[in-house]
Amino acid sequence: MKTIINTKNAPAPIGPYSQAVIANGFLFASGQVAINPESGELNLGTITEETHQVMRNIKAVLIEADYDFEHIVKTTIFLSDMALFAEVNEIYGSYFESAYPARETVAVKGLPKGVNVEISITAFKG
Repeated sequence: MKTIINTKNAPAPIGPYSQAVIANGFLFASGQVAINPESGELNLGTITEETHQVMRNIKAVLIEADYDFEHIVKTTIFLSDMALFAEVNEIYGSYFESAYPARETVAVKGLPKGVNVEISITAFKG
């Protein structure tokens, strides 16, 4: 059995997918980009602003599912350029207090809507 998670506090899916799905205590969240859910507009001012928007969107999905950052066990960060790694890493890390999740970070040729960072997460609450 699975539970579909959708919240108006995070960007609506731009394709045939859900913001997140809960199955057997695991929360699988689709990748988040820097879309401001209130305006529907991209927040691409600086990589710092963009990363904060992505993390706020992840937080909104977590809250809707009754999870938090401490429940995250795995993340994947997609970057448009590895030169952005240090700045994204600093912002990303500030959202965790301890027990950092497993993670990989990869540079890709392109991301949806021309963004510079996309982050997906898997969380567990058992």
